[in-house]
Amino acid sequence: LDLMTNTANGDDGRPTCRRCDLHHACNCSYSGFTRVPMVTDQALSLDLSFNNITMVTQDDLMGHSRLTLLDLHANGLAEIHPSAFDSLWSLEELDLSDNQLTVLNPKWFNKLELLQHLNLLNNPYSFLGSPSLFLGLSELRRLMFGGPDLKELRREDLSGVTHLEELTVNANNLDRYDSGTFGDIWPLGRVTLSLHGPFLTNPALAAAVLNDVCYPETWLTLSDLHLAHYVSVQPFKDSINMIRYLSLRNVSLSDEACVSMLALLDGVPLSSLSIVGLTLTGEGRWVTANRTDLRSMDEFFASDVTILDILKFAMVSELQYLLQYQKKLSIINAKLFLLSCYLTKMMVNTLYLDVSDNLLTDLTLTYMLCDSEETLQELRVLNISGNLLKSLSTLSRLVTKLTKLTQLDVSRTSYNSMPSSCSWPSTLRYLNISRAKLTIVTPCLPKSLEVLDLSYNDLKEFVLTMPILRELHLSGNKFLRLPAGGPYPNLQTLTIQSNTLNAFSLSDLQSYRRLENLEAGHNKFVCSCEFITFLHSQLTGSGDVKITDKHQTYVCDSPLYLQGEAVSQVNLSIIQCQPVLFVSVSCGVALLLGILVAGLLWRCHAFWFLKMTWAWLKAKRSSQRRRRQRNTEGTDPLLSFDAFVSYSEQDASWVENFLVPEMEEPSDSDSENPTSPLTLCLHKRDFLPGHWIMDNIMSAIERSRRTVFVLSENFVQSDWCRYELDFSHFWLFEAGGDTAILILLEPLSKDDVPKRFCKLRKLMSSTTYLEWPQEEERRPEFWRSLRNALRGDNEQEN
Repeated sequence: LDLMTNTANGDDGRPTCRRCDLHHACNCSYSGFTRVPMVTDQALSLDLSFNNITMVTQDDLMGHSRLTLLDLHANGLAEIHPSAFDSLWSLEELDLSDNQLTVLNPKWFNKLELLQHLNLLNNPYSFLGSPSLFLGLSELRRLMFGGPDLKELRREDLSGVTHLEELTVNANNLDRYDSGTFGDIWPLGRVTLSLHGPFLTNPALAAAVLNDVCYPETWLTLSDLHLAHYVSVQPFKDSINMIRYLSLRNVSLSDEACVSMLALLDGVPLSSLSIVGLTLTGEGRWVTANRTDLRSMDEFFASDVTILDILKFAMVSELQYLLQYQKKLSIINAKLFLLSCYLTKMMVNTLYLDVSDNLLTDLTLTYMLCDSEETLQELRVLNISGNLLKSLSTLSRLVTKLTKLTQLDVSRTSYNSMPSSCSWPSTLRYLNISRAKLTIVTPCLPKSLEVLDLSYNDLKEFVLTMPILRELHLSGNKFLRLPAGGPYPNLQTLTIQSNTLNAFSLSDLQSYRRLENLEAGHNKFVCSCEFITFLHSQLTGSGDVKITDKHQTYVCDSPLYLQGEAVSQVNLSIIQCQPVLFVSVSCGVALLLGILVAGLLWRCHAFWFLKMTWAWLKAKRSSQRRRRQRNTEGTDPLLSFDAFVSYSEQDASWVENFLVPEMEEPSDSDSENPTSPLTLCLHKRDFLPGHWIMDNIMSAIERSRRTVFVLSENFVQSDWCRYELDFSHFWLFEAGGDTAILILLEPLSKDDVPKRFCKLRKLMSSTTYLEWPQEEERRPEFWRSLRNALRGDNEQEN
């Protein structure tokens, strides 16, 4: 986890590297640094390899007492201050290889008492220096030094080194070696020596080195040897009896040197011989060594073999004396096209045979395995991968007689079909047919298998019953879904990476009774909500099956807006995952809110206000039409009534018997000052028949100077009175002024008036209203007040 991928300069001009992970491992390699950068003092490892740091100063690594690993490999480093490493008390591994250090200073290591691994390879120093570099390094277990310029090794050079697990010395141009220089190091686990020059020009020096490092317990590796003649092999003469494990790397052998080497190996207790990068310069004429006794050699390994003159080289069948005793025999990438039946019949002890990456064909394989004759009866493992094999039926027929065979590797071959049935040894447990060209599988495959690898073929399905199969590898095919788990009741591991899987589910995994590990990354997953939810639970380890490949390999291929996103980082909303549920819940919530709002509106009489507003607007439009018509005709607005009377039908007797006679008939109470009659608008007699009731009410209110409300309990309960009161309410709101006159026929407080008539309630609070007196003697005063209110200020009675 990079905390910062770039670098910056510190206060003192030194660069800063912040590429440190959560485990405090800082990887600052390949960053172009010319100085040691500043890093956190919590760093446990610091990789500065492949930069351009030429010098390490006294202060560059100050304060890094927790550092356990420092890698300065391949920097061109030429100078290190004597106390540059003094603060690195915890350092366990130091790599200074491939630099330009011409002199090694023992002071560098004075404080590194815990150092276990030290690499000083390929620097241009010619000697290690005096006193010994390694005094005080009692914990040193892995030491690598030397290079093309190393000329001498003195006995005191390795003082302080007592025992090593691994020693690597590059001394191709060594001129001087003091016998016993490596002699005090014991035990010595593995030794790798590059002694190209000494073997060619100074065999005595090479022999002295070998004598000091050869122990029965030591694995010896020799690199870069050119054994051209008898003399170049003589360094082995005195030490060969002590060697049990010998490995040669990048070696060329002439016929003379090979015969001499075989003569030295005759009867010695060498257990393992490994040769990687072998070049044979002769013709394989080693007949003089055909009595060489190699029966103590259990393992022979030869890889990357080059024969310079292969047309003249002797048949391998003539070399049976070299190969008949080994229990483990490997001849890999040697352009081998034939092993004779005669030779394989003599390989009675061979348990492991690897002839991969050669030129074997079905025909030569048939000859090698002696067709129908018995051979290799003790063989357990056979690897013939990477050869030119085409017939799987031929293979199964040939290996059936290998009655102890348990593992067979025929990967990287040209098998493109599979017969419907085959015979196999009943002991076969492991079969690898990966990287072939199979398009289908048939019951040809043995039911005895525990491990089957069919990776990187062209398979689209796999439907076979294999009752004891534990591991199945199907990566790199064209599977659209996981195979059904029923036919594999004991399957524990399934790898199906790099196919065309769209998804898999819990039910798919549950079909496998004992599945424990699954690798299914690098597929074309459709990131549905169900798949993402399921895979998240699997990646977090909550399922019975463990996802063992990297989580980053599970990437969405669709839908398009998620393409390339790691499934572990995708989180879909409920709208995307549960649209039906979301819509249902949303509608339910909306309905509930609608009910609540409707209830609230009803409680606040909002519906009434809306209804009245609509009726008012409709009536208002009719009124405006009438006004426009009058304006067009040039007539003045007509006020036909002094007052519009709004009353309950149950109060009609009072209106008709008291109010109308008093208001519309001339008054005789005062003969000296008679009053003129008033004109009232009553809905019973003055509303125009055939017109909408709302238009009549609106027209009556508009054509009247005043509106008289005869208030009583009956009025409050009357629907028509409510309409008239409603329209008057709106009219008051629009016209303003004191056009409303309230008459209370009976005691009535403003609280008895519905709350929705807020304007009327306000008027009752702020306007004087008339109360109908029950006493006869007070009524003349009531009528006088009412007339005055209807006529206005200019026409009031005295």
